[in-house]
Amino acid sequence: MDIVLLLGSLAIILVAAELFTNGIEWFGRRLNLAEGAVGSVLAAVATAMPETLIPVIAIAGPLVLGGPVEASRAVGVGAILGAPFMLSTLAMFVTGVAILVFTRQRRRSTGMQVNVRILGRDVLFFVVAYAMAIGTAFLPPSLGWGKWLVAGILLLVYAYYVRAHFTDEPEESSGEELNRLHATRLPGVPNQTIEFDALPGEHHFGVPGMRVIVLQLLVALGLIILGAQVFVGAVQHLAGVLGVDPTTISLIIAPIATELPEKFNSVIWVRGRKDTLAMGNITGAMVFQSCIPTVLGLLFTPWVFSQQSAIHFASAGVAFVATILIFGTMLRRGSLSAWALLIGGPLYLVYLYLAVFTSLGSTAAPIH
Repeated sequence: MDIVLLLGSLAIILVAAELFTNGIEWFGRRLNLAEGAVGSVLAAVATAMPETLIPVIAIAGPLVLGGPVEASRAVGVGAILGAPFMLSTLAMFVTGVAILVFTRQRRRSTGMQVNVRILGRDVLFFVVAYAMAIGTAFLPPSLGWGKWLVAGILLLVYAYYVRAHFTDEPEESSGEELNRLHATRLPGVPNQTIEFDALPGEHHFGVPGMRVIVLQLLVALGLIILGAQVFVGAVQHLAGVLGVDPTTISLIIAPIATELPEKFNSVIWVRGRKDTLAMGNITGAMVFQSCIPTVLGLLFTPWVFSQQSAIHFASAGVAFVATILIFGTMLRRGSLSAWALLIGGPLYLVYLYLAVFTSLGSTAAPIH
């Protein structure tokens, strides 16, 4: 039954991802936004919501409804640390493999047409913000106020990051690069609702109205969240028999269940050679996860580096290494290849082995 639920939820998420990428592209076109704003902010934040809700519920739930606070905090910390780790390793690897598959099918090449400036900015914000968040775990108890200071700075950093993307000049492109909005294919949905001058190439199927676009996006997000929730339940049930501690389970399982399936948006975009959107969907989520959920960890969990928590915080080190290896080459050469994205796969497997081995060999579950 768990296998059936896994496959069914993945099917739901794949359909929803197609609806979402199609809708978010039209949303950005109607608002005349740059690719960075669409991929790194709108798409990244929207698809990161299910994963972000896990630490929120885990940390706030016991405070509101009661329950085991320490174990819930452990789950929350694991989910917070797990998202950047998974995005910088496994999500990159899956996207790289997808490009190689599409190349073999003669749909594209392994070379990626990305905006180096946009992705370079994402990487810089991620490294700085996540380093600040992880660094607070090493503060002595006497400097506990430092966590509040860093939390405030992280919120300001993300606000500045969003502003930077939304003030970028939109790229020159033609409407022919966009597929018809899927919602307008339904009977009774207006297809020709032009409220501004049509861009070149858009006249052949019309410009959809903003209400239709937003409706498709809401339906897609609802399906993504539904599919992710079913996926989470099935994966957690299967993982329960492994005897792994709560932090490790949430660090490894939660991001795979709630965020990796939604990164099929990136697979769909690389299939259409929209590489800046595809990579921005991942790097933008990395920035978001390093700035916003980490604030919850800083303020409402112990968030302290110790012998017991060392393996969990080591995931941040792997995330930094993967990011530097993948995008360092891009910044030096001014280009990005699918082969570079594959670096994340081996790094993920090495950490997975160490985390599970350490967890099974230790009886210490929560971070303290």
